[in-house]
Amino acid sequence: MCLSIPARIDKINEDTAICTVGATSYQASLELLKDEQVEVGDYVLIHTGFAIQKLDAEEAEASLKTFDEFRTLNKQMDTEEQKTNKRLI
Repeated sequence: MCLSIPARIDKINEDTAICTVGATSYQASLELLKDEQVEVGDYVLIHTGFAIQKLDAEEAEASLKTFDEFRTLNKQMDTEEQKTNKRLI
């Protein structure tokens, strides 16, 4: 199973885009999206260096919000696990 997080297109140079997820930038080929109009500011899903799907901004932002919620929950669970482990020692 593959998981892809929406990446925002920051720059386009011919058939290649520089895309950002959080604070990390990736280079992605736009070859698979030849039939779609993609522009700076659009969101795409990237898999193995290729933009495979364009997302509308609302869908992308909802997905990013969900990932942030998972990140927060994971940190809370880590904190609780550390507290439990300290009590067991």
